[in-house]
Amino acid sequence: MIPAMPASAAAARARQASSASSALLRFGRVAAMGTVAALILIAGVWASWGTAQHVLLTKGREQGTVEVTSCADGSCSGPYSPVSAGSQARERVVIEDSVAVAKGRTYSVVVKPGGDEVVRSGPAGVLYAWVPLGGALLLASVVVAGGLRRTRVAWGMAGVGVALLTAAFFAV
Repeated sequence: MIPAMPASAAAARARQASSASSALLRFGRVAAMGTVAALILIAGVWASWGTAQHVLLTKGREQGTVEVTSCADGSCSGPYSPVSAGSQARERVVIEDSVAVAKGRTYSVVVKPGGDEVVRSGPAGVLYAWVPLGGALLLASVVVAGGLRRTRVAWGMAGVGVALLTAAFFAV
């Protein structure tokens, strides 16, 4: 026969088991939400870097201006006038049609290597290139606040995201 356990010992074991499973669930929540937040931020950087690399790393790239003359099907085009040494004038280059581009205006641009596609340069181009990261910061801040329960970090991330999006809005 197994001797009966005192009631206090049984209660202590139940509390221990509950405490261990609670810690395991907390760890699982933190790991899962941390992974989700990290993936959101990585996706934001990845989406931004496609344009930002051309705007930030301009050494050796062709720089100039484009006067937008026509817009259709999500892209605008116009003649390219070089500014940097070694750059050649082009009759027509293509720039993405977005809120940052309007027909009839002239923009400073950087030519993407191997083609006639250009991206905006200067402060407006840099800020516009990082807009996806600003959105990712806002989205990840919700995950950090709710899933990780780190409200101060979340407010900081949200503040940086809003500042980036606001600066891009006014610069463009």
